[in-house]
Amino acid sequence: MIKVAIITLSDKGARGERVDITGAKLKEIFAAHREYEVVYYNMLPDTFDMICEELKNLADNCIADLIVTNGGTGFSKRDVTPEATLAVIEKEAQGVAEYMRAKSFEITPKAMLSRARCGIRKGSIILNLPGSPKGATENLNFVIGSLVHGIEILKGEAVECATPIKK
Repeated sequence: MIKVAIITLSDKGARGERVDITGAKLKEIFAAHREYEVVYYNMLPDTFDMICEELKNLADNCIADLIVTNGGTGFSKRDVTPEATLAVIEKEAQGVAEYMRAKSFEITPKAMLSRARCGIRKGSIILNLPGSPKGATENLNFVIGSLVHGIEILKGEAVECATPIKK
């Protein structure tokens, strides 16, 4: 079973001013695929240090094999998810993000504005998705099947986990 963490990045959502439709849609997609189980969900503001800390905790403590973020990949000054992801990953998986952009471009030319990244930290894949429900679900559906193989390779290697950090 592939353990999934979903992190929604939204200032308004973190303040309780917006319902997280995108996170709910992503949970539905994972529930429809028997290989995946959502084991963690959180909503954070668009804050670089908080995003980095969350990604490191989830990967370093083996909480999730796949960490999916949604939001913070656009051009707004507060959009820092790709930068936080690049700051914590050990290897970039450029092909995943490139494929999502290419497939999205078939739907809308605005796909070229996505700054999403994908990479590996310890035994986890970290994947950035757009914040919009439509964009996030389309992009996840483009790659969800292929990610199984990558995660199986990572899980086949010995990974030492730190002692989980209490929240």
